[in-house]
Amino acid sequence: MYAYLDGKFTFKSPAQVYVDVNGVGYDVHISLNTYSAIQTAESGKLYVHLLVKEDAHTLFGFADRDEKNIFLLLTSVSGVGAATARMMLSSLKPDEVRAAVLSGNVRMLESIKGIGKKTAERLVLELKDKVGKMASVQSAEQPQRNTMEQDAFIALTALGISRQQAEISIQKVIRTEPSITQLEDLIKKALKAI
Repeated sequence: MYAYLDGKFTFKSPAQVYVDVNGVGYDVHISLNTYSAIQTAESGKLYVHLLVKEDAHTLFGFADRDEKNIFLLLTSVSGVGAATARMMLSSLKPDEVRAAVLSGNVRMLESIKGIGKKTAERLVLELKDKVGKMASVQSAEQPQRNTMEQDAFIALTALGISRQQAEISIQKVIRTEPSITQLEDLIKKALKAI
């Protein structure tokens, strides 16, 4: 339902943040990783997931889409609820969770409060393929560069341009005009370079 919230952080704690978006305050539950990322910021964007239960509607917020995607994968496993997934992302970074699952490191997962041996084994068993696919898709779709280049790449591929052609045209523009600072300019020039 919600993709992200972009607004002022009116209250922050290691587990919770209030985000004021045009006068509406959202109570968002966060991990320690997200808290570390926004600790000094007065405003910003949080990617969110709305969890609807009989007795509550709870927003969970994440500093980036990677953390949100890992959270959604973790909660897809039987026996791992939102609170446990948030605890995992407070103890380990998304890359560490991914590495533990891919390498079958049950001991590392067990070290997290609320995760027993059976749950850790289930996480590895159920998520190994999904995390592997997720990692390969991310590396294929998103060049490991700055945000403006990533955004331009995403925009071009959304317009139907092949990943390879988008990559080539963006790099051509960056090489010929390294002083570009506006995303719109980069996208327009990359489209002309195709």
